[in-house]
Amino acid sequence: MAKVLSIVMLCFLLMLVLLGEIQASSPASQKQRRGNHANGMYGATQGSLRPQECGPRCTTRCSATAYKKPCMFFCQKCCAKCLCVPPGTYGNKQYCPCYNNWKTKRGGPKCP
Repeated sequence: MAKVLSIVMLCFLLMLVLLGEIQASSPASQKQRRGNHANGMYGATQGSLRPQECGPRCTTRCSATAYKKPCMFFCQKCCAKCLCVPPGTYGNKQYCPCYNNWKTKRGGPKCP
């Protein structure tokens, strides 16, 4: 009885994995993933980056400042939380509300 139950559970798990693969490869899900790539806002809209992409985005964001080390520290902290970095070296925070709205205890902007 235990063998039959184990085989049934294994088949059920295999079906779940295959169903997930089919849904992930469907045209609708691919279009949704490419949504921010197509309009050129990849990485600038909230949640559109993966954590490993924060470093290069923050390097670009902090390239024009004289205070690179603190800029990189806070940019990477903000990117890790918001998964976005506004385009350019200054401003454009409207593209990433989380990045824009995260404030210090004194009420100033936390993210560069």
